[in-house]
Amino acid sequence: MYQELEFDPELIRRYDISGPRYTSYPTAVQFTESFTAEDYRRAAAESNARGGPLSLYFHIPFCDTVCFYCACNKVVTKNRKRAVPYLEHLFEEIRLQAALYDSDRPVEQLHWGGGTPTFLSHEQMEALMQATRAHFHLLDDDSGEYSIEVDPREADASTIALLRRLGFNRLSLGVQDFDPVVQKAVNRIQSEEETFAVLEAARREGFRSTSVDLIYGLPHQNVERFSRTLEKIIRAAPDRISIFNYAHLPQMFKTQRQIDASALPPPAEKLKILGHSIEQLTQAGYVYIGMDHFARPDDELAIAQREGTLYRNFQGYSTHADCDLVAMGATAISKVADVYSQNEKSLERYYERIAAGELPVFRGIRLNEDDRLRREVITRLICHFELDVRDIEQRFGIDFADYFADALEALRPLEADGLVELDSDRIRVLPVGRLMIRNLCMPFDRYLQQGGERRFSKVL
Repeated sequence: MYQELEFDPELIRRYDISGPRYTSYPTAVQFTESFTAEDYRRAAAESNARGGPLSLYFHIPFCDTVCFYCACNKVVTKNRKRAVPYLEHLFEEIRLQAALYDSDRPVEQLHWGGGTPTFLSHEQMEALMQATRAHFHLLDDDSGEYSIEVDPREADASTIALLRRLGFNRLSLGVQDFDPVVQKAVNRIQSEEETFAVLEAARREGFRSTSVDLIYGLPHQNVERFSRTLEKIIRAAPDRISIFNYAHLPQMFKTQRQIDASALPPPAEKLKILGHSIEQLTQAGYVYIGMDHFARPDDELAIAQREGTLYRNFQGYSTHADCDLVAMGATAISKVADVYSQNEKSLERYYERIAAGELPVFRGIRLNEDDRLRREVITRLICHFELDVRDIEQRFGIDFADYFADALEALRPLEADGLVELDSDRIRVLPVGRLMIRNLCMPFDRYLQQGGERRFSKVL
């Protein structure tokens, strides 16, 4: 029941507004530079007092070429030597961060993102994992969720074999679209052969989960073209498929100014692409996890959603809800105890702070009781499409109907449109409302209701 999905074009058009993706609540626009490294140290001490496993994230910002659609924090360079000073400083941050946490806390989740983590040489990847293992308690029994983002243009069978030996057991491949016209328009030339060779290598090496990322709404895309790409991906049968909405925001992201806006599919065609993609995936047996993500019914994410244990963080959906996230590298965002903390964004400032022996904290926020309550509500809706009102009341000592009177009132029109079902004990997101889950979460966002800054993409 929880993974059923209904596509209603008219409702989608009506509710296609801008809103947060809620990889965190409060969102990053609420982070403040008054948050300091000392604030982070206090949070780490609180985390140790609570105990439990850790999650580690490493940001590798380098890319060999720029993809015009990209909105990630990245450094585009063909000079591979630029990774050398970055890793030297990253190793030092690993040492500084590890000193704050009890050494016996197991790392149940680890992720390398970017940028392009496979921009690094084999020797550099080995060195990074060795440095991590020297300072943190990595698992040796393959029970952790250790994942990496891979650009098939920067990897081959030997790379995948190395990553498996280093302990990675989950892999995400960026594809976006196989159509050559689309690839040329966004400056990402990537063959089907090299893509599927990496996917097959991952299977041979025993990776427990493989995921493929696609983007709809790119220049020259239409239903027929994108359908051909998706058909090939489905035939390759990855465990997970993500289909992200391209948000064209050239005023915010300089690389997007290279895209010919006149070649972007009109809203009606873009909506048809989404609808047809959902039909293809559903017919192929994939279930909707939420927020652009689909998975096979026997995938860990799908199982976790059915069992009520799914979680969402800065890396997306996860099965490890109880891990504090320690993020390292330029721009990386940590979630430790009741704080979010982001590192310096520029390499220059990141290097300066590390060289001075300082944690490179740039900004952050400490959550108050209201933040924690609203985060729990939003997370449960996004992950499970359902909220047990009485459980929230018991956990936080509130009267839900009174505390969230404004939010519930704002949801009444959505209830009338069949997106959600409200009663005194439970909130249920109905199949037609699941694509608009961000709309259903936004009434619970206090900062939005206060007229907070809105720098967000369209919900679909």
